[in-house]
Amino acid sequence: MTITQLHYVLAVAEHKNFTLAAEKCFVTQPTLSMQIQKLEEELDILIFDRSKKPISLTDIGEKIVTQAKNIVNEAGRIKDIVDQQKGYIGGEFRVGIIPTVTPTLLPMFLNNFINKYPKVNLIIEELTTEEIILKLKNGHLDCAIAATPLDEVNLKEIVLYYEPFVAYLNENHEASSKKELEINDLDSDHILLLQDGHCFRNGILNICKNNKFISENHFQIESGSFETLIKLVDEGLGITLLPYLHTLDLNDKSKSKLRHFIDPKPAREVSLIYPKNELKIHIIEALRSTINGVVRGAIAFQDVEIISPK
Repeated sequence: MTITQLHYVLAVAEHKNFTLAAEKCFVTQPTLSMQIQKLEEELDILIFDRSKKPISLTDIGEKIVTQAKNIVNEAGRIKDIVDQQKGYIGGEFRVGIIPTVTPTLLPMFLNNFINKYPKVNLIIEELTTEEIILKLKNGHLDCAIAATPLDEVNLKEIVLYYEPFVAYLNENHEASSKKELEINDLDSDHILLLQDGHCFRNGILNICKNNKFISENHFQIESGSFETLIKLVDEGLGITLLPYLHTLDLNDKSKSKLRHFIDPKPAREVSLIYPKNELKIHIIEALRSTINGVVRGAIAFQDVEIISPK
């Protein structure tokens, strides 16, 4: 039994297809199939039921895959331990970031990180929260940045910052005369939201569902980007909420349309998320430290009320 064989088993279990698994493992399909067959012969069992389409795990195969994940993770820990002992921070490091955080946070810390840790090959993917959770569980990401809490048993969360929601409204909106808003001020017009699948959208829905005056019928226009929502508001088509960091790059005319909420301000919690096996924890800590260093001065809010993305 080898670690390589276990890698192949995990790939087939994930993709449910020998050819696709071989492509992901950068080997030929006959090589992958032969190694899995050798493992099955050694154990005298069948890991996969090949008669089904797509391929499925046998009952004993389910148990083997669970154990294989543990073994592969623990094998990876050996190099992690050596790197930490040597004080070496480098190698490939895969990070997932949700779309509503990427355009604002990434430019703030990326240059600092790659200049400070030039030996780290940082691979960044923009993913939804659901995609991030799946990729973390399958070992395809080392960590991620997303709105929390996620309440995932096998994942750890380190809070990076709390980002308030800020209202963006047209100058003709009846609430524009106010210096600060209350949640109840959101009930008088359509609220423009990101499309389904964005956890930021879910956070806004959670804010508004706490307001007894708002019904589901108020949520009618949805878009894929904050820029589109801003343009719709400029045309007088409603009101939207923006994450605070996104408001920093607006021009002066657009900033005049922003309204903060009274304390405690509704906000989202943004965290570093990683598997509990804590592989590459020294790089995770380096990333956390770098982000904290640049965000601390950008967000001065203290009195916030956290809105769960769920």
